[in-house]
Amino acid sequence: MNISNEMPLREGSKGGLHCSKDALTDVFGWFLQVLLACLAFTCLIAKRFCEPRHERRSWLIWFYDTSKQGMGALAIHLANVWLAGQYTGDPCTWYIINFLLDSSLGLLIVFIGIKLSQYLSRRKGWEAINFGEYGKPPSMNAWLAQCCLYLGLMVIVKTCITLFMQLDFWERVKDFILSPIDNPKIELAFVMLIIPFFVNILMFWVTDNFLMHRNKKTASIRRSSVEQTLLDKVRVQYRSIRRKDKRRNSESDILLSGDEDLLDHEDVIYQTPTKVIVT
Repeated sequence: MNISNEMPLREGSKGGLHCSKDALTDVFGWFLQVLLACLAFTCLIAKRFCEPRHERRSWLIWFYDTSKQGMGALAIHLANVWLAGQYTGDPCTWYIINFLLDSSLGLLIVFIGIKLSQYLSRRKGWEAINFGEYGKPPSMNAWLAQCCLYLGLMVIVKTCITLFMQLDFWERVKDFILSPIDNPKIELAFVMLIIPFFVNILMFWVTDNFLMHRNKKTASIRRSSVEQTLLDKVRVQYRSIRRKDKRRNSESDILLSGDEDLLDHEDVIYQTPTKVIVT
């Protein structure tokens, strides 16, 4: 697939493009993009408050972690908006294809890149590139180094996705991916707000877990507390079973003792007449 203007335009139900070439960059398009950015930012704030209180990051560390993702997402978004206008056909379809690939294949590349940088930081002693580690007190130099590294990962992601988009079968994909939608405004809302909102919630949440610092000591304490809780539950169940067994044994003993008393009583009744007869 070549990015050129020689290819025929995709025909909509009314003839022509579903959304125009400048639909992503007009007033309504920018409004949807700003609204999406605010919703995504709110999602990251909510994630911080969902963290356990004893592990919750300070606002400074939270900003260091999320700002990297914010700058990377902005760079990818602007690149997708520009690339969508370079393809022939409906720019909305090309944008959403790029976005979905960035959120799936791109997320895998980011995960590999972060794990590789963490491995190198441990092996080579390069603490500055260990994502989520900023020193004590937090150093802005470490944050800048990680920002540059994360933006470099975004360049790699976008390059790989763009090369992958050169395959011919994407022409057939873009012909049906948004074909049920005929209204340009509705199509733009789906492409710029509705679909990215739900995908970004998952993507931002997962990526933030990649970028944030994990305290091994706290994790071990949490594991031990979970194990202790499970052990306590097992002990409680064991004690309840023991109580039930004791209760059953005590009831059995009472019944047996009652039977023995009854047998002893019968022996006395039978023995007394015998003694009388013998006398």
